Amino acid sequence: MTYVKDITALIEAFAPLSLQEDYDNAGLICGDPGNEVSSALLCTDITEAVIDEAIAGHHNLIISHHPLTLQGVKNLVPDNYIKRCLLKAIRNDLNLYAAHTNMDAVIKGVSGKMAEKLGLTDQTVLQTNGRLFSLTFFTPEKEAEKIRTAVLEAGGGHIGKYSHCSFNNRGLGTFLPQEGTHPYCGEKGHLHTEAEIRTEITVPEYLLPSCIQALKSVHPYEEPVWNTVCIDNVNPSTGFGIVGYLPEETETRVFLQQLKQLFGCGTIRHTGICCPTVKKIAVCGGSGAFLIRHAIQSKADIYITGDIKYHDFFQAENRIILADIGHYESEQYTKEIFYELLTKKIPKFAVQFSKVNTNPINYL
Repeated sequence: MTYVKDITALIEAFAPLSLQEDYDNAGLICGDPGNEVSSALLCTDITEAVIDEAIAGHHNLIISHHPLTLQGVKNLVPDNYIKRCLLKAIRNDLNLYAAHTNMDAVIKGVSGKMAEKLGLTDQTVLQTNGRLFSLTFFTPEKEAEKIRTAVLEAGGGHIGKYSHCSFNNRGLGTFLPQEGTHPYCGEKGHLHTEAEIRTEITVPEYLLPSCIQALKSVHPYEEPVWNTVCIDNVNPSTGFGIVGYLPEETETRVFLQQLKQLFGCGTIRHTGICCPTVKKIAVCGGSGAFLIRHAIQSKADIYITGDIKYHDFFQAENRIILADIGHYESEQYTKEIFYELLTKKIPKFAVQFSKVNTNPINYL
Protein backbone atom coordinates (compact mmCIF):
# COMPACT_ATOMS: atom_id res chain seq x y z
CA MET A 1 0.00 0.00 0.00
CA THR A 2 1.08 3.56 -0.74
CA TYR A 3 0.19 6.46 1.54
CA VAL A 4 0.15 10.22 1.10
CA LYS A 5 3.17 10.51 3.41
CA ASP A 6 5.15 8.11 1.17
CA ILE A 7 4.54 10.32 -1.87
CA THR A 8 5.25 13.60 -0.08
CA ALA A 9 8.45 12.18 1.43
CA LEU A 10 9.78 11.35 -2.06
CA ILE A 11 9.06 14.83 -3.38
CA GLU A 12 10.41 16.59 -0.29
CA ALA A 13 13.61 14.55 -0.35
CA PHE A 14 14.18 16.10 -3.80
CA ALA A 15 12.80 19.58 -3.01
CA PRO A 16 12.63 20.07 0.80
CA LEU A 17 9.86 22.30 2.11
CA SER A 18 12.48 24.27 4.06
CA LEU A 19 13.60 25.77 0.72
CA GLN A 20 10.26 27.45 0.02
CA GLU A 21 9.92 31.22 0.24
CA ASP A 22 8.25 32.80 3.27
CA TYR A 23 5.11 33.74 1.34
CA ASP A 24 4.62 30.27 -0.08
CA ASN A 25 2.25 27.47 0.91
CA ALA A 26 3.93 24.36 -0.45
CA GLY A 27 3.16 20.98 1.07
CA LEU A 28 -0.02 19.08 1.87
CA ILE A 29 -2.84 21.60 1.59
CA CYS A 30 -5.82 19.30 2.00
CA GLY A 31 -5.91 15.70 3.18
CA ASP A 32 -4.20 13.38 5.64
CA PRO A 33 -0.61 12.06 5.47
CA GLY A 34 -1.96 8.69 6.61
CA ASN A 35 -4.48 8.35 3.77
CA GLU A 36 -3.93 5.47 1.38
CA VAL A 37 -3.36 6.58 -2.22
CA SER A 38 -4.39 4.58 -5.27
CA SER A 39 -3.27 7.01 -7.99
CA ALA A 40 -2.13 10.59 -8.53
CA LEU A 41 -3.06 13.29 -11.02
CA LEU A 42 -0.29 15.74 -11.94
CA CYS A 43 -0.95 19.36 -12.91
CA THR A 44 0.44 22.88 -12.88
CA ASP A 45 -2.59 24.48 -11.21
CA ILE A 46 -5.57 23.12 -9.31
CA THR A 47 -8.84 24.33 -10.78
CA GLU A 48 -12.42 23.06 -10.57
CA ALA A 49 -11.93 21.30 -13.90
CA VAL A 50 -8.87 19.49 -12.51
CA ILE A 51 -10.79 18.47 -9.37
CA ASP A 52 -13.57 17.07 -11.59
CA GLU A 53 -10.99 15.24 -13.71
CA ALA A 54 -9.51 13.62 -10.60
CA ILE A 55 -12.91 12.51 -9.37
CA ALA A 56 -13.87 11.09 -12.77
CA GLY A 57 -10.53 9.27 -13.06
CA HIS A 58 -10.70 7.90 -9.50
CA HIS A 59 -7.49 9.67 -8.47
CA ASN A 60 -7.38 10.48 -4.77
CA LEU A 61 -4.22 12.62 -4.86
CA ILE A 62 -3.58 15.74 -6.92
CA ILE A 63 0.00 17.00 -7.12
CA SER A 64 0.37 20.53 -8.46
CA HIS A 65 3.18 23.02 -8.88
CA HIS A 66 1.16 26.06 -7.78
CA PRO A 67 -0.58 25.81 -4.39
CA LEU A 68 -4.34 26.15 -4.51
CA THR A 69 -4.10 28.81 -1.83
CA LEU A 70 -1.30 31.16 -0.84
CA GLN A 71 -3.29 33.16 1.71
CA GLY A 72 -5.46 32.15 4.63
CA VAL A 73 -9.03 30.97 4.03
CA LYS A 74 -11.40 32.46 6.61
CA ASN A 75 -14.42 30.37 5.66
CA LEU A 76 -15.55 27.70 3.21
CA VAL A 77 -18.45 29.60 1.70
CA PRO A 78 -18.29 28.66 -2.02
CA ASP A 79 -17.93 32.21 -3.32
CA ASN A 80 -14.67 31.68 -5.29
CA TYR A 81 -12.96 28.85 -7.12
CA ILE A 82 -10.44 28.20 -4.34
CA LYS A 83 -13.14 27.50 -1.76
CA ARG A 84 -15.20 25.49 -4.22
CA CYS A 85 -12.17 23.35 -4.99
CA LEU A 86 -11.47 22.78 -1.29
CA LEU A 87 -15.08 21.87 -0.57
CA LYS A 88 -15.24 19.42 -3.47
CA ALA A 89 -11.89 17.91 -2.48
CA ILE A 90 -13.05 17.36 1.10
CA ARG A 91 -16.37 15.86 0.03
CA ASN A 92 -14.61 13.44 -2.31
CA ASP A 93 -11.68 12.51 -0.03
CA LEU A 94 -9.13 14.12 -2.34
CA ASN A 95 -5.65 14.92 -1.05
CA LEU A 96 -4.09 18.10 -2.51
CA TYR A 97 -0.34 18.64 -2.51
CA ALA A 98 1.88 21.36 -4.02
CA ALA A 99 5.63 21.76 -4.56
CA HIS A 100 6.14 25.41 -5.51
CA THR A 101 9.12 27.64 -4.66
CA ASN A 102 10.89 24.69 -3.06
CA MET A 103 10.79 23.04 -6.50
CA ASP A 104 12.06 26.32 -8.01
CA ALA A 105 15.02 26.35 -5.62
CA VAL A 106 16.75 23.08 -6.56
CA ILE A 107 19.15 22.72 -9.47
CA LYS A 108 17.11 19.97 -11.17
CA GLY A 109 13.80 21.67 -10.44
CA VAL A 110 11.59 23.96 -12.53
CA SER A 111 14.39 25.92 -14.20
CA GLY A 112 16.47 22.78 -14.52
CA LYS A 113 13.65 21.15 -16.47
CA MET A 114 13.52 24.18 -18.79
CA ALA A 115 17.28 23.87 -19.32
CA GLU A 116 16.92 20.16 -20.00
CA LYS A 117 14.27 20.81 -22.65
CA LEU A 118 16.63 23.30 -24.31
CA GLY A 119 19.49 20.80 -24.17
CA LEU A 120 21.74 23.12 -22.15
CA THR A 121 25.12 21.79 -21.03
CA ASP A 122 27.37 22.83 -18.11
CA GLN A 123 24.38 23.97 -16.09
CA THR A 124 24.87 26.06 -12.95
CA VAL A 125 22.48 27.91 -10.66
CA LEU A 126 22.01 31.54 -11.71
CA GLN A 127 21.45 32.94 -8.19
CA THR A 128 22.75 30.62 -5.49
CA ASN A 129 21.41 30.78 -1.96
CA GLY A 130 21.25 28.55 1.08
CA ARG A 131 23.83 28.22 3.82
CA LEU A 132 26.37 25.44 4.15
CA PHE A 133 27.44 23.93 7.46
CA SER A 134 30.39 21.88 8.60
CA LEU A 135 29.08 18.89 10.57
CA THR A 136 31.73 17.47 12.93
CA PHE A 137 31.35 14.24 14.87
CA PHE A 138 33.49 11.71 16.76
CA THR A 139 33.33 7.93 16.33
CA PRO A 140 35.32 4.89 17.49
CA GLU A 141 37.82 3.92 14.79
CA LYS A 142 36.25 0.63 13.80
CA GLU A 143 32.81 2.24 13.35
CA ALA A 144 33.97 5.38 11.57
CA GLU A 145 33.48 4.15 8.00
CA LYS A 146 29.89 3.01 8.62
CA ILE A 147 28.88 6.26 10.30
CA ARG A 148 30.62 8.47 7.74
CA THR A 149 28.90 6.55 4.92
CA ALA A 150 25.48 7.03 6.55
CA VAL A 151 25.95 10.80 6.68
CA LEU A 152 27.21 10.93 3.09
CA GLU A 153 24.24 8.88 1.89
CA ALA A 154 21.90 11.29 3.68
CA GLY A 155 23.18 14.07 1.43
CA GLY A 156 26.31 15.37 3.12
CA GLY A 157 29.71 15.76 1.52
CA HIS A 158 28.82 17.53 -1.73
CA ILE A 159 31.08 20.44 -2.68
CA GLY A 160 30.32 21.73 -6.18
CA LYS A 161 30.63 18.78 -8.56
CA TYR A 162 32.51 16.68 -6.00
CA SER A 163 30.76 14.14 -3.77
CA HIS A 164 31.77 12.03 -0.74
CA CYS A 165 33.91 14.88 0.61
CA SER A 166 35.08 14.56 4.22
CA PHE A 167 38.05 15.28 6.45
CA ASN A 168 39.12 12.70 9.03
CA ASN A 169 41.82 12.68 11.68
CA ARG A 170 42.65 10.35 14.55
CA GLY A 171 42.69 11.25 18.20
CA LEU A 172 41.92 9.99 21.71
CA GLY A 173 38.54 10.48 23.31
CA THR A 174 37.97 10.11 27.07
CA PHE A 175 34.83 9.54 29.08
CA LEU A 176 33.72 8.18 32.44
CA PRO A 177 30.43 6.24 32.33
CA GLN A 178 28.15 7.13 35.26
CA GLU A 179 25.48 5.03 36.97
CA GLY A 180 22.56 4.17 34.68
CA THR A 181 24.69 4.12 31.52
CA HIS A 182 25.28 1.22 29.13
CA PRO A 183 28.57 2.14 27.47
CA TYR A 184 29.53 0.76 24.09
CA CYS A 185 33.09 0.47 25.39
CA GLY A 186 34.71 0.97 28.78
CA GLU A 187 33.21 0.22 32.19
CA LYS A 188 30.94 2.16 34.49
CA GLY A 189 32.86 4.10 37.09
CA HIS A 190 36.18 3.89 35.22
CA LEU A 191 37.75 6.59 33.06
CA HIS A 192 38.07 5.19 29.56
CA THR A 193 40.27 6.29 26.64
CA GLU A 194 39.12 5.33 23.15
CA ALA A 195 40.88 5.73 19.80
CA GLU A 196 38.43 7.84 17.79
CA ILE A 197 38.08 9.49 14.40
CA ARG A 198 37.04 13.14 14.14
CA THR A 199 35.10 13.58 10.89
CA GLU A 200 34.04 16.84 9.27
CA ILE A 201 31.50 16.84 6.43
CA THR A 202 29.98 19.81 4.59
CA VAL A 203 26.17 19.70 4.69
CA PRO A 204 23.53 22.07 3.19
CA GLU A 205 21.37 23.67 5.86
CA TYR A 206 18.19 21.98 4.64
CA LEU A 207 19.82 18.53 4.92
CA LEU A 208 21.22 19.01 8.43
CA PRO A 209 18.28 17.30 10.20
CA SER A 210 18.42 14.21 7.99
CA CYS A 211 22.21 13.97 8.22
CA ILE A 212 22.15 14.26 12.01
CA GLN A 213 19.38 11.68 12.17
CA ALA A 214 21.45 9.34 9.99
CA LEU A 215 24.42 9.88 12.31
CA LYS A 216 22.36 9.09 15.42
CA SER A 217 20.71 6.03 13.89
CA VAL A 218 24.00 4.15 13.36
CA HIS A 219 26.30 5.63 16.02
CA PRO A 220 27.14 3.03 18.71
CA TYR A 221 27.49 5.53 21.57
CA GLU A 222 24.56 6.21 23.88
CA GLU A 223 25.46 9.89 23.76
CA PRO A 224 27.09 10.67 20.40
CA VAL A 225 28.65 14.11 20.14
CA TRP A 226 28.42 16.38 17.10
CA ASN A 227 28.54 20.08 16.39
CA THR A 228 27.68 22.31 13.42
CA VAL A 229 29.32 25.52 12.24
CA CYS A 230 28.01 27.76 9.45
CA ILE A 231 30.73 28.30 6.83
CA ASP A 232 31.28 31.12 4.34
CA ASN A 233 30.64 29.05 1.20
CA VAL A 234 27.21 29.30 -0.47
CA ASN A 235 25.40 26.13 -1.52
CA PRO A 236 25.92 25.89 -5.32
CA SER A 237 23.03 23.42 -5.74
CA THR A 238 20.17 25.57 -4.46
CA GLY A 239 18.88 28.91 -5.70
CA PHE A 240 16.92 30.29 -8.60
CA GLY A 241 17.41 30.10 -12.34
CA ILE A 242 19.84 28.11 -14.45
CA VAL A 243 22.53 29.19 -16.89
CA GLY A 244 24.12 26.87 -19.44
CA TYR A 245 25.16 26.46 -23.05
CA LEU A 246 23.46 25.34 -26.24
CA PRO A 247 25.23 22.43 -27.96
CA GLU A 248 25.85 24.73 -30.92
CA GLU A 249 25.77 28.48 -31.45
CA THR A 250 22.42 29.30 -33.05
CA GLU A 251 21.14 32.23 -35.08
CA THR A 252 19.00 34.27 -32.67
CA ARG A 253 15.80 34.46 -34.71
CA VAL A 254 15.97 30.75 -35.41
CA PHE A 255 16.42 30.08 -31.69
CA LEU A 256 13.42 32.25 -30.80
CA GLN A 257 11.26 30.30 -33.27
CA GLN A 258 12.49 27.02 -31.76
CA LEU A 259 11.79 28.38 -28.28
CA LYS A 260 8.24 29.36 -29.25
CA GLN A 261 7.53 25.90 -30.64
CA LEU A 262 9.16 23.99 -27.77
CA PHE A 263 7.18 25.81 -25.07
CA GLY A 264 3.98 26.23 -27.10
CA CYS A 265 3.99 30.02 -26.71
CA GLY A 266 1.17 32.11 -28.12
CA THR A 267 3.76 34.84 -28.44
CA ILE A 268 7.22 35.77 -27.14
CA ARG A 269 7.78 39.29 -25.84
CA HIS A 270 11.44 40.19 -26.19
CA THR A 271 13.88 43.07 -26.27
CA GLY A 272 15.86 44.06 -29.34
CA ILE A 273 18.10 41.40 -30.85
CA CYS A 274 21.43 42.81 -29.72
CA CYS A 275 23.43 39.73 -30.77
CA PRO A 276 22.95 37.83 -34.05
CA THR A 277 23.61 34.43 -32.48
CA VAL A 278 23.10 32.88 -29.04
CA LYS A 279 25.09 30.26 -27.19
CA LYS A 280 24.97 30.97 -23.44
CA ILE A 281 21.39 30.78 -22.15
CA ALA A 282 19.87 31.77 -18.80
CA VAL A 283 16.41 30.60 -17.76
CA CYS A 284 14.04 30.88 -14.81
CA GLY A 285 10.58 29.36 -14.58
CA GLY A 286 7.71 31.60 -13.54
CA SER A 287 8.18 35.24 -12.55
CA GLY A 288 11.89 35.74 -13.07
CA ALA A 289 12.40 39.48 -13.59
CA PHE A 290 14.26 39.64 -10.25
CA LEU A 291 17.11 37.70 -11.88
CA ILE A 292 17.70 40.00 -14.86
CA ARG A 293 20.80 41.54 -13.24
CA HIS A 294 22.16 38.09 -12.46
CA ALA A 295 21.58 36.98 -16.05
CA ILE A 296 23.50 40.03 -17.30
CA GLN A 297 26.33 39.38 -14.84
CA SER A 298 26.52 35.77 -16.04
CA LYS A 299 27.17 37.15 -19.57
CA ALA A 300 24.32 35.09 -20.99
CA ASP A 301 23.26 36.01 -24.53
CA ILE A 302 19.55 35.63 -23.71
CA TYR A 303 17.47 35.32 -20.55
CA ILE A 304 14.20 33.37 -20.80
CA THR A 305 11.51 33.68 -18.13
CA GLY A 306 7.93 34.91 -17.59
CA ASP A 307 6.03 37.92 -16.24
CA ILE A 308 8.54 40.60 -17.28
CA LYS A 309 6.98 44.03 -16.75
CA TYR A 310 7.31 46.93 -19.18
CA HIS A 311 9.96 48.82 -17.19
CA ASP A 312 11.91 45.59 -16.52
CA PHE A 313 12.71 45.31 -20.22
CA PHE A 314 14.76 48.52 -20.02
CA GLN A 315 17.29 46.75 -17.81
CA ALA A 316 18.60 44.84 -20.85
CA GLU A 317 20.41 47.97 -22.18
CA ASN A 318 21.54 46.02 -25.27
CA ARG A 319 23.70 43.76 -23.08
CA ILE A 320 21.33 40.80 -23.21
CA ILE A 321 18.14 39.68 -24.94
CA LEU A 322 15.20 39.33 -22.55
CA ALA A 323 12.52 36.87 -23.67
CA ASP A 324 9.19 36.56 -21.83
CA ILE A 325 7.59 33.27 -22.89
CA GLY A 326 4.81 33.36 -20.29
CA HIS A 327 4.46 32.15 -16.72
CA TYR A 328 2.51 28.97 -17.46
CA GLU A 329 4.58 28.17 -20.54
CA SER A 330 7.84 28.30 -18.61
CA GLU A 331 6.58 26.01 -15.84
CA GLN A 332 4.41 23.54 -17.75
CA TYR A 333 7.04 20.78 -17.73
CA THR A 334 7.28 20.71 -13.94
CA LYS A 335 4.71 17.90 -14.03
CA GLU A 336 7.39 15.73 -15.61
CA ILE A 337 9.59 16.14 -12.53
CA PHE A 338 6.81 14.72 -10.35
CA TYR A 339 6.26 11.89 -12.80
CA GLU A 340 9.95 10.95 -12.93
CA LEU A 341 10.32 11.03 -9.14
CA LEU A 342 7.29 8.83 -8.48
CA THR A 343 7.63 6.29 -11.26
CA LYS A 344 11.31 5.77 -10.52
CA LYS A 345 10.79 5.11 -6.81
CA ILE A 346 7.35 3.45 -6.95
CA PRO A 347 7.19 1.81 -10.42
CA LYS A 348 3.74 0.24 -9.93
CA PHE A 349 2.09 3.37 -8.60
CA ALA A 350 -0.46 4.87 -11.04
CA VAL A 351 0.43 8.40 -12.15
CA GLN A 352 -1.36 10.43 -14.83
CA PHE A 353 -0.88 13.88 -16.34
CA SER A 354 -3.90 16.16 -16.21
CA LYS A 355 -5.45 16.82 -19.61
CA VAL A 356 -6.77 20.20 -18.46
CA ASN A 357 -4.99 23.28 -19.78
CA THR A 358 -5.01 25.53 -16.73
CA ASN A 359 -3.30 28.50 -18.39
CA PRO A 360 -5.67 31.43 -17.70
CA ILE A 361 -4.10 33.53 -20.48
CA ASN A 362 -5.23 33.31 -24.10
CA TYR A 363 -3.71 34.98 -27.16
CA LEU A 364 -5.68 36.47 -30.07
